[in-house]
Amino acid sequence: MSERADSARHYEQQYLDLMREIWERGDERVDRTGVGTRSVFGAQLRFDLSDGRMPLLTTKRVYWKTATREFLWFLTGDTNIRKLCAQGVEIWTDWPLDKYRKASGDDISRADFSARVVEDEAFAREWGDLGPVYGKQWVDWPVYEPAGDDLFRRREYGVNQVADVVRSLRTNPGSRRHIVEGWNVAELDAMALPPCHKTYQFHVSGNRLNGLLYQRSCDVALGLPFNLWGAALFIRLLAQQCDLEPGELVWMGGDTHLYLNHAELVETQLARKPSGDPRLAILRRPDSIFDYRIEDFEVTGYAPQGVIKADVAI
Repeated sequence: MSERADSARHYEQQYLDLMREIWERGDERVDRTGVGTRSVFGAQLRFDLSDGRMPLLTTKRVYWKTATREFLWFLTGDTNIRKLCAQGVEIWTDWPLDKYRKASGDDISRADFSARVVEDEAFAREWGDLGPVYGKQWVDWPVYEPAGDDLFRRREYGVNQVADVVRSLRTNPGSRRHIVEGWNVAELDAMALPPCHKTYQFHVSGNRLNGLLYQRSCDVALGLPFNLWGAALFIRLLAQQCDLEPGELVWMGGDTHLYLNHAELVETQLARKPSGDPRLAILRRPDSIFDYRIEDFEVTGYAPQGVIKADVAI
């Protein structure tokens, strides 16, 4: 493909090409959920983040505010869905809901379960916790210290990987250790879902901050649109905090798949053509990466095609 043709190619087309490749040539597999997938292994996408650009899909509506609320929640280190549900974000509700239904025999609706989590603090403590997922590892990776007699005691505070990366980007931009890792092997069994978007690495080139996300498992239809937004947002926040310009997002997928029950979604989306050039403005620079609010973000130029609904496989 010529350079001119490539420059005219809409950034979203690579996502649609990946979707088509998986759906038409992917390996059909039995998976953990029992739904079944078509899968490829080792995919890559690249997105330019300069001048406010974001990898926001236009062939279906992506609820970027929901994705942003989730990312800001990760940065708090919270592992209970209560604060998410209070904001109307239910993307993590299915896992504790499934656990509650199996334990209690109560076929409660998701809406009623979420409402009860918000209204009843004791119920939220018992049933709303996800275990040490994502944000807990990002900002409070556990550390154990010798306590004598071959015993170890958990330190009161863990490793804040995000704060460490902000510090290292500012003081040692050429480092090859700008990494945030979610895959804590010792705690995987305690998590409602082991991290899919597991490893983030950042790279400074001149005054540009590039970021790479490695995702061990990727639901391309439902999860990837959120994951791309979250990874790009991570780069944008770090760049602002470290006086750098956003560069490029490189996304890499391990088991990259589509669920077999998403045929209608896939075929509908592949029949659409991407268009538009949405941009994200960050309206305020707080003192810390941990102090952003949803009101700090504004997206312009986003006119997506209609919502395409599909069930999440749990």
